[in-house]
Amino acid sequence: MIRVRDLSFGYSGDEVLKQISFEAARGRCVGLLGANGSGKSTLLGLLGGLFSPVSGSICIQDLQSPGQEPAIRRQTGLLLQEAELQILGATAREDLDLSLRTRGCRDKGKALELAGRFGLLEVLDQPVQHLSGGQKRKLCLAAVLLKKPDVLLFDEPFSGLDYPSSQELRAILQENRKQGISQIIAAHDLEPLLGIVETCLILQQGRLVSAGEIADIRERLSEFGIRPIGRGFEP
Repeated sequence: MIRVRDLSFGYSGDEVLKQISFEAARGRCVGLLGANGSGKSTLLGLLGGLFSPVSGSICIQDLQSPGQEPAIRRQTGLLLQEAELQILGATAREDLDLSLRTRGCRDKGKALELAGRFGLLEVLDQPVQHLSGGQKRKLCLAAVLLKKPDVLLFDEPFSGLDYPSSQELRAILQENRKQGISQIIAAHDLEPLLGIVETCLILQQGRLVSAGEIADIRERLSEFGIRPIGRGFEP
């Protein structure tokens, strides 16, 4: 369960999020939509325990923020939009090994299993700068999944991906859902999330202006500065 109550947050006195409240049941996949500057990345950072609310509260499973941010960071996995900011190793293998060590684990078999699942076995020993954008994104996700998180938070995961990579990522997100991992996926557009998310939250200028099933919001997207779904579009 993710529960957010009257959440407000700001940087240096500049309020970025204002009185946000919502709930997401365990294992649900939720879309977080909004134009640039709406507060999506900040909200993900708060849910991932990187920041503490100025007011209000966040509950991730049984953990509370403010107060238990380090524990929340261990329970959640945050995927940044820029994969390069999250990769620590010189090669994919080294990056996965580093992720294992942060958990105090040396189960390299699990790392190889995830590398195989994401099609990374052939590039394990290549310098990370030689990986494609999609491969870097999948490496970051594999590293995060080694933590065995209860909640996954994605910041614009489809940004810059070509069609084959987008389809691969969709399959990964759907598999995560089958495994009961709660997911919140931030995106500019709803189209890439169709068939993956069950409900959506829409932020506008730091406020939660709409929340509900896709069928209830898809005709109102342009009101919130979000590109409408193309006529006849299906995933």
